[in-house]
Amino acid sequence: MSSSDSAPASPAPASAPALGRPLAGRQALVTGASAGIGAQTARVLNALGAAVTVVARRQERLATLVEELGPGTRAKSCDVRDADAVAALFEGEAYDLVVANAGLGLGVAPLHAGDPSDWSTMIDTNVKGVLHTVRAALPGMRERGRGDLVLIGSVAGRQVYPGGNVYNATKHAVKAIYDALRLDEVGSGIRFTTVDPGMVQTEFSVVRLGDQNAADRVYDGMTPLGPSDVADAIAFAVTRPAHVNIGEIVIWPTDQASTRDVHRTQ
Repeated sequence: MSSSDSAPASPAPASAPALGRPLAGRQALVTGASAGIGAQTARVLNALGAAVTVVARRQERLATLVEELGPGTRAKSCDVRDADAVAALFEGEAYDLVVANAGLGLGVAPLHAGDPSDWSTMIDTNVKGVLHTVRAALPGMRERGRGDLVLIGSVAGRQVYPGGNVYNATKHAVKAIYDALRLDEVGSGIRFTTVDPGMVQTEFSVVRLGDQNAADRVYDGMTPLGPSDVADAIAFAVTRPAHVNIGEIVIWPTDQASTRDVHRTQ
């Protein structure tokens, strides 16, 4: 058949995203976006065409990120521990891609020596913060019959380790929330993903240990993941065809075999 005899190609639908921008037309919200995984996820989603709203407590960092990402990006200051404040983020909005990333670890003491105030902060942020975000995001997604809700968990939600106790418990809770969502919302058209990374070099260890030198030692002699590794996994999940749900992504550094076993060069 000659080229002149070939059937004309079907035109792309008007709603098709521009080449290289598969998230064009999507409205995304990322919590914990002032640094680390959250900030890098916002960059990647923005590059793929989404209109991104970045959420965190540190307004000055959000302002810098919005300036970097340019038009179409917005910043909203919010503490995810506050259910009413999280609900207000979604009022009058149509977010169809939500990344519940905000979380932290505090301390590495055994349980009998732990600080109950640290426990409350971790539970309120890592568990209740995720619940608040999910609860606020779902009604709009259910009404539209589509959406992506990504929870940032951890390998600590799959394996425990010494000194992890309450942090481990919060990340196991995130995995349970993900599992429950898949059952509760089957048939809704919403896709759920949990991304569970191993060791990632961010501010996490500084916050947890309270000391930069101690945090640096966590990664001595090994190559950890970076925020971009996690953001790329998120991007892969949310750019699949609508009938494909990448449910669980576990990402380890090559040097890490478990939460306790890490290869380090001498």
